[in-house]
Amino acid sequence: MKVIIIGGIAAGMSAAAKFRRLDKDAEIKVYEKTPIVSFGACGLPYFVGGFFDNENQMIARSPEKFKETGIDISVEHEVLSVDVANKKITVKNLKTNETFEDNYDKLMIATGASAIIPPIKNFNIENVHTLKSMEDGKILKEKMKDENIKKVAIIGAGFIGLEAVEAAKEYGKEVSVFQLEDRILKEVFDKEVTDLLEEELKNKGVNLFLNSKVVEIKGDTKVEKVVTENEEVYADLVILATGVKPNTAFLQNTGIEMLKNGAIIVDKEGKTSIEDIFSAGDCATVTHLLKPNPTYIPLATVANKFGRVVGENLGGKELEYEGSLGSACIKVLDMEAGRTGLTESEATNSGINYKTVFVTDKNQTDYYPGQESIAIKLIYNADTKVILGAQVVGRKDAVQRTNALAVAIYAKLTTEQLGMMDFCYSPPFARTWDVLNRAGNVAK
Repeated sequence: MKVIIIGGIAAGMSAAAKFRRLDKDAEIKVYEKTPIVSFGACGLPYFVGGFFDNENQMIARSPEKFKETGIDISVEHEVLSVDVANKKITVKNLKTNETFEDNYDKLMIATGASAIIPPIKNFNIENVHTLKSMEDGKILKEKMKDENIKKVAIIGAGFIGLEAVEAAKEYGKEVSVFQLEDRILKEVFDKEVTDLLEEELKNKGVNLFLNSKVVEIKGDTKVEKVVTENEEVYADLVILATGVKPNTAFLQNTGIEMLKNGAIIVDKEGKTSIEDIFSAGDCATVTHLLKPNPTYIPLATVANKFGRVVGENLGGKELEYEGSLGSACIKVLDMEAGRTGLTESEATNSGINYKTVFVTDKNQTDYYPGQESIAIKLIYNADTKVILGAQVVGRKDAVQRTNALAVAIYAKLTTEQLGMMDFCYSPPFARTWDVLNRAGNVAK
């Protein structure tokens, strides 16, 4: 049997590695458009910020290591089209421009997502960059070291944009953030949490422009100003961080079902609407444990787990990935925030009869150094008290408490059970009644 995997970053290589362990004899071919595989792009803002300098730390395994296991990898090869009727693909060697065909018995599409370039006038001048690839990271790291670049403008206040704020601040840059919507991270957190994160940004000297549509970047050859519908702001460097889109344009006319944004619709086994074609990662949907329809959740955690499941199923198994809770976290300067399950807006859109509680407390005792404020929001079923969603924000230990709440939601615990849960206690780590207990007990 011959399996072809298009895309060799997260989901693709997880599938390839798992399938190889199950089947020692099958032919496995991976085509990857970039020069590297198994690349953890989540580390890019911290690489740019100088928190570490060896870019290879973001690469889990080299192509050579995979080849030692019998996985044939061709980097800098782009798949141009898929012929589903004849089980063939057309491939372009980006180094030689040669085009050729290859055939498969089973196909996995793991092409990930690419940065969205908004319709901004003059965006293609010098010192305008995205932050998605290893090459992006290397370029921006050098730009940040340039003392002539003093003002950094970041367009987009999602995960990458806000993590890039910290990178720029590490170099002492003046930072301006432009967000099209009325608050940051609007699709990820509810307003109680984003209010605290916005306050942190402002207190640390970040110029935050909300409800701000960037229409032009001024400059003859390189960036001089960012122009919105309301103001002009001086800038020496612009980072575009306005979201991602699935890399699936090459699949047009294949009959593979997709969402409106281009994400491939798959079932719990990773199967697409076409027989013998699977997909996972940032180019595909995933089952959400609390939502009825396939959901687009472009996260590395989902990609790696679902990729492993697809690897099993390429080997003939019928393993299901139960689904995601959309668990995610972010560090915004000295604050951290995590979410899991449904946000309040998602609960509203789902038509659920729910209630919420927002509790502010402390992360530990006051007599041991390190006490900080911490806040928790719970979304729970008004009839059954079963917890549906949770968000935690603070300066210390917020994300790890989010993980505990993810387990609680998965186990369908109620607020009453959370209120009496036996969490660890010691003065450096918590109070006798942890903030998690208190949130559960306050919920009515």
